[in-house]
Amino acid sequence: MSIITKRGDSGETDLLFSRRIKKTSQRVAAMGAMDELNAALGLARVCGISANLTPILDRLQDRLVAAMGMIATLPEDIEKYTYAKITAEDVSWIEGTAHTWESRDIRTHGWARPGAAGALAAAHLDMARTIARRAERECRILDEAGGAVDPHLLLFCNRISDLLWILARVDENDNAL
Repeated sequence: MSIITKRGDSGETDLLFSRRIKKTSQRVAAMGAMDELNAALGLARVCGISANLTPILDRLQDRLVAAMGMIATLPEDIEKYTYAKITAEDVSWIEGTAHTWESRDIRTHGWARPGAAGALAAAHLDMARTIARRAERECRILDEAGGAVDPHLLLFCNRISDLLWILARVDENDNAL
């Protein structure tokens, strides 16, 4: 089967459980922002990131796949959704990971300026951080419009940008020119 299905030519795309939705919908905007975040984390992973940060990015990417699955499920189908979900444990993991890394002596010189330290992966983490903020906004807009976004997923989205800011500073300290 080809990746080119032509099913999207009419301006609609597939969700889970054989549902179709307009590509211009808020749900698709939220999924797209999460997908961009996942890709941005992938760039950070291959740009010489500190080896001790790779498992964190791997776990974040894994959880983003779960988040996208949740968003790709309409509220009326949520009881059918039995795949991986974002949970309170995921939110706690992000918080704990952030607290662990921020307890290090992270050196900053005023307002963080992405790329100024010369650490390529850190600059990619900063880009991912900005995408995470947009993904959170898109999910909040969807929820406020009646899209019923899981509260744990909303908290998870909120915490990702904080964690990525810290990880970018850690990588800058570890890999600065």
